Amino acid sequence: QLHAAQTAIEAAGAAAARRPPRTGPAALHAALSAELDRVRAVLARSITTAPAHKPDPNDLDTEFALYHQRLGDQQRRMEMSIDALREHVRQQLAQSTPAMAQLAATDAVMDGFFGGREQRLLSTLPAFLKARFAALRREAAQAREPDAPDTPDDLRWLQTFAAEFEQTLLAELDLRLQPVTGLIEALAHEH
Repeated sequence: QLHAAQTAIEAAGAAAARRPPRTGPAALHAALSAELDRVRAVLARSITTAPAHKPDPNDLDTEFALYHQRLGDQQRRMEMSIDALREHVRQQLAQSTPAMAQLAATDAVMDGFFGGREQRLLSTLPAFLKARFAALRREAAQAREPDAPDTPDDLRWLQTFAAEFEQTLLAELDLRLQPVTGLIEALAHEH
């Protein structure tokens, strides 16, 4: 596989050398940076837009189910948007200089090698968040008076969880965008 990858990377560079670049590196960098910023902003906005429902203190198990569903929705949205952006950036780099074409081919190979592992690691996130939800809930229950009912004030732990949930998704967004960001930043160093 590595030998085939090396051959494909060399072929991408040779193909780019035979044709003039469509756009100069500086203009391409500006255009792709703007696309990256747009995708990042759209995804971050979808993460930070809180759902429009009030938690039911009598049905907190359903609350986690809603977070679990939201996590799955956000992960699918990120995957689709970022994969499409990454492929677009690769295509644009492949039409650029030989070095950028080789970088795009290298990124495609690395994605093939490591993409599955990243997905497996990110698939553990729901279990981690469920454990954190349960721990915060348990801590809040232990801190309250034994016969005190749940009230909206007692649900501060759920607000803490919501903030941590949002931070976790924003961190995942940054993680998923790193390869695309690196490809675009490489254009800034292309002469």
